[in-house]
Amino acid sequence: MAEFSQTWTFVDGVWREGNPALIGPRSHAFWLCSTVFDGSRAFEGVTPDLDHHCARLNRSAEAIGLKALRQAGEIVEIALEGVKKFAPGTAIYIRPMYWGEQGGATQVAVDPASTRFLVCLYESPMPPAGAGFSLTLSPFRRPSLEVMPVNAKAGCLYPNSARALVDARERGFDNAVMLDMLGNVAETATSNIWLAKNGVVATPAVSGAFLNGVTRRRTLKLLREAGVAVEERPLTYRDFLDADEIFTSGNASKILPCTRIDGRELQPGPFARRAKELYWDYAHKGRAAPLV
Repeated sequence: MAEFSQTWTFVDGVWREGNPALIGPRSHAFWLCSTVFDGSRAFEGVTPDLDHHCARLNRSAEAIGLKALRQAGEIVEIALEGVKKFAPGTAIYIRPMYWGEQGGATQVAVDPASTRFLVCLYESPMPPAGAGFSLTLSPFRRPSLEVMPVNAKAGCLYPNSARALVDARERGFDNAVMLDMLGNVAETATSNIWLAKNGVVATPAVSGAFLNGVTRRRTLKLLREAGVAVEERPLTYRDFLDADEIFTSGNASKILPCTRIDGRELQPGPFARRAKELYWDYAHKGRAAPLV
């Protein structure tokens, strides 16, 4: 079990230290999972793409029937205020959230007028230098928009990812590749995924089965601007088994190399290193930038 770390939460207009009790048994979010969140990072004194994460939070809220109560810029200001409550240089996870308190039609749909908002920040170390992970194929798949709100960063999507992680770890792996309903690779249970083969980087084409992550989009833009050949296309699990290198992008760990897929050992490769170098350089410039 992870140790509880230093935590500050902005809710109902005030900052509260620790883990305040906010949701009761009658809360719609408690029993019908009307929650959305986003994850951003503060590390080494920088908060890269915080504005894009906050904007996506508002889109996620509207996608599941909640009301976006704050403008993205306001959420950024609250988050930056919270960062100041930690010692300088602390690695922090920034998690703004919306949730529903009351039901609407037949109590199953959420009443958007009951939407609540918070920003939670807590100490969360970055992976150590040289960290990597092992990977296998999950028997569980990413859903499509017809059956789940995959266009939102919604809490209800994560039990399926948890099943994939538990299964992978029971078989001796750190993470798992999840396919979409057509059998193409979507992402891992926790992050977007990339491969390199014969000097070309590839990542699954956005198909609607997974979120086009903020860090994914930033990494794609940075690699292309640096002259790296990058393809967005349908990829199979066989493509990853045959890859020269594999890495992931995501908010929690940013760029992380895969060091084993099934029984095959891999070394962190030059494209993962280049992606991380480009991302770190971008992050420490301390400026907002578009993701187009």
